[in-house]
Amino acid sequence: MSTVDQTDLLRRARDRRTATAPSRPVAPGGPAVPAEPAPLSHAQQRMWLMDHLGQGGALYNVPIATRLRGPLDQAALAAAITGLTERHAVLRTRYPRRGDQPYQQTDPVAPVPLPVLDATGPEQLLAEAARPFDLAAGPVLRALLLRHGPEDHTLLLTIHHIAVDGGSLPFIASDIAALYRAGCEGVPAQLPSVAPSYADYARQERAREAELTAAADTLAAGLSGARPLSLLRPVPPGARERRAALHAAPVDPAVVEELRVLGARHGATLYTVVLAAAFAVLRTASGQDDLVLGCASGHRARPEFRRTVGLAVNTLAVRTNPSGDPSFADLLGLVRTALLDAQQHHEVPFDLVVERLGAASRGADGTPLLSVSCDLLRIADPLVLPGLDAENVEIDLGLAKFGLTLLLEDGPRPRVLVQHDRDVLDATTAARLADAFAALLTAVAGDPDLALSALPGERLAAAEHPVVAALSADPAVVEAAVVEHPDGPPLAYAVVRGPVAPTGSALRAALRGRLPAAELPRAVTLVDRLPRLPDGTPDRDRLPGAGPLPGTAALNGGPLKDGPLDVVRQAFGELLSATPPADGDFFALGGHSLVAVQLAERLRTRTGLPLTGLDILEQRTPRALAALLATRADERSAALAQAGARPRTTGARTGTVLLTGATGGVGAAVLQELMAQGRPVRVLVRPESAHLPALNGAEVAEGDLGDLDSLRRAVAGVDAVIHSACTFTDHATDLAAMRALVDGWRGGPFVFVSSIDAYGRPSGTEVPEGGPGGAPVTPYGQAKLDSERILFEAAATGRGQAVAVRAPIVWGPHHRLRDQLRWGSTGALYQAALAGRPIGLPAAEWYGASWVHAAALARALTACLTPDHPAAGRVVNAVSGHVSWPDFTAELVRLLGSDSPVTAAPDADEDLRRPWHYRADTLAGPLAPEPGEDWRSVLAAMVR
Repeated sequence: MSTVDQTDLLRRARDRRTATAPSRPVAPGGPAVPAEPAPLSHAQQRMWLMDHLGQGGALYNVPIATRLRGPLDQAALAAAITGLTERHAVLRTRYPRRGDQPYQQTDPVAPVPLPVLDATGPEQLLAEAARPFDLAAGPVLRALLLRHGPEDHTLLLTIHHIAVDGGSLPFIASDIAALYRAGCEGVPAQLPSVAPSYADYARQERAREAELTAAADTLAAGLSGARPLSLLRPVPPGARERRAALHAAPVDPAVVEELRVLGARHGATLYTVVLAAAFAVLRTASGQDDLVLGCASGHRARPEFRRTVGLAVNTLAVRTNPSGDPSFADLLGLVRTALLDAQQHHEVPFDLVVERLGAASRGADGTPLLSVSCDLLRIADPLVLPGLDAENVEIDLGLAKFGLTLLLEDGPRPRVLVQHDRDVLDATTAARLADAFAALLTAVAGDPDLALSALPGERLAAAEHPVVAALSADPAVVEAAVVEHPDGPPLAYAVVRGPVAPTGSALRAALRGRLPAAELPRAVTLVDRLPRLPDGTPDRDRLPGAGPLPGTAALNGGPLKDGPLDVVRQAFGELLSATPPADGDFFALGGHSLVAVQLAERLRTRTGLPLTGLDILEQRTPRALAALLATRADERSAALAQAGARPRTTGARTGTVLLTGATGGVGAAVLQELMAQGRPVRVLVRPESAHLPALNGAEVAEGDLGDLDSLRRAVAGVDAVIHSACTFTDHATDLAAMRALVDGWRGGPFVFVSSIDAYGRPSGTEVPEGGPGGAPVTPYGQAKLDSERILFEAAATGRGQAVAVRAPIVWGPHHRLRDQLRWGSTGALYQAALAGRPIGLPAAEWYGASWVHAAALARALTACLTPDHPAAGRVVNAVSGHVSWPDFTAELVRLLGSDSPVTAAPDADEDLRRPWHYRADTLAGPLAPEPGEDWRSVLAAMVR
């Protein structure tokens, strides 16, 4: 979730809640009877938003597991857990919505299920503890009892964080123990009076909105100019995995006692000493003086809420900026003052501070300002039940709430713990930081007057590669990396964001003004996410073009065939100034995307084999390219042998249909339909691809849209034309090709595959066939309009019947159509879902995509060949259906197994605002879907 999105959502949610849910004061003597559903507290609202946007998962699950040995009364335990929810209504509260506004809905008391299962292994506990909650449906508390033996059990309570915090757990434990004892003995439970409910707490907090907002302004001003810890890597846009790693370093128990004494001498707690040590070690590791750390703080200062169970915790931002080289004792004084100041405002919700900070709540690279926290842990007491031996069972869900957390675990065997999000810090750096933290604590326990520069620790933030620094200066670049290459300049990689993100070529061009020519990378490649090794360095094997070079060794099955190696090396040399060795790398020789296209064209001409620029970029060496060409030559030979000698263009048989674009997704479907109908077909294809349609027994006319003479030869003598070929981008070529085909057309039907882009943006949402369009019209749409005009002007001279069939995006299993899913509006959604990034869709009215199945379009196009068809002389539409963006996106996310949260966003991509439904009455018969042609089935086929 981006900072802007999050801030906006928090502000809107707070404003709606303030306007729609007035709060009521709580009498200290007990909970008030609510007259209306309670609002969410600020802490709950933030947690609900994260869950609602798909960024919660198990991150906010609070598992409490206890091994219980002895005679366990299962019925009394089940009754105690139910009694717990009766005492604390927040444990039977769920969070539905009115519109888009959540509220607290407390359900009646009901028995809490306590399933009993035979224990099979620790994975049982982990799986249950990680199981997500449905906050709207409830419940927010689950119980499970594992049986290891007749008198050996493990109890697991899993509670969503929206209902509890660390301060709640002692009350939960003591209440369960008292209720269990009462159940075993058959007597009333001896319990303190019920505290005010958490719903009352939330109402009271909301009643102070104006006061808290004013205080948030003050706190935000105190964070002006602060920036995140430079040790942390930025996380690319999208749903974060938050995979945690933990590193530990032992600390002598005597050291902890000395630290406690040190704090007492300075009027500080042990926690304050640990926090000062965290500032010190991070100052050295990062080279930053000005640092901000997060500290957890409870809200239970008001006496009436001391025993209230619920989420009454807040995050405090503590900032220090020591100048010069003070002693640790001096730093401790600064930290103590900063912490006390922050605690004066412990009731001001941190989400209000974030809202006030706006864009300043994150660094320029998107890293949250408050990404580092510090805490003092004490080993929790187990849930003690009468007559049983109890032992805590630790459950690690492996998730990190902060990018980095420094902890001291206080107990019989104290230790330093460093937890970090694997995406923002590498394991090697974190382990060194843990060792330095432990060593620093030991040093200051012995001599707190040591200067900070004399304390253990080292600079861990490595100097940035100049290319990375230059790329990161671009506000559209989220993250960058460089992979050095032994044979020349490095390869650069960038993750970009924004609706108008730069291309890799544009980024490299911008580097020319920032770096000396000798430091420029060979290329800048855009990626969705930078794959990294455990030590934080880029994973070469998972970066395109950075892994082991193809052609430098045997590929699994043995040496590569050389193929037309000399031809390939010669073409390399002509375009790259020097003839390379067989294993010379395209990028190292100075190649780039434009040269790749030129090289592919040259090799296609000389070898007569299909080859693309992408093939060049993927294979990279002359030997690998030669092997690929040899493989394709074998494929052609096999195809021609199967089909017999390749049919050449001679005299057309009666009824022959000329089909252009037969190797594309639409053309392939049309060819299949024509052959199934038994029609003779002539196909226009490039020479290097001529073997492909020969498998269907078609007559081959070699040529392409840029060779006008080949078009005139191809159309000569045929009785019908279906023109589906298109360059998509070279509109002058498309128009010249249409004129050449029309010049050679002497009669019979001519069916042109046009596009709904020719309508532009109509004023109404229901678009009739051939109806008026609206501005603006894209250049592609204008080229289609101009081609239609050329065709109908020729048909008016009596040559034959002309039909223009306007189609939307074409879906089908053909690989070319799978590529279309990755273009345009659907492409933006596909890439976001693939990367797990948040997806924002237009709100309010219907917006979506018009589509047609390739097979249905083929049936419609061939139907138009019928003499005197109702479509003759007209513009008609071929549309299978319309699917809304929410339905399409939900299905896409499901098929990709994505975690992308999908929300209504006022700033959604303007290209998604497509409210139009296109009528397709004339061709309704052939467009009727056959089995497997529904949009969900074809989308599944395209995603595979």
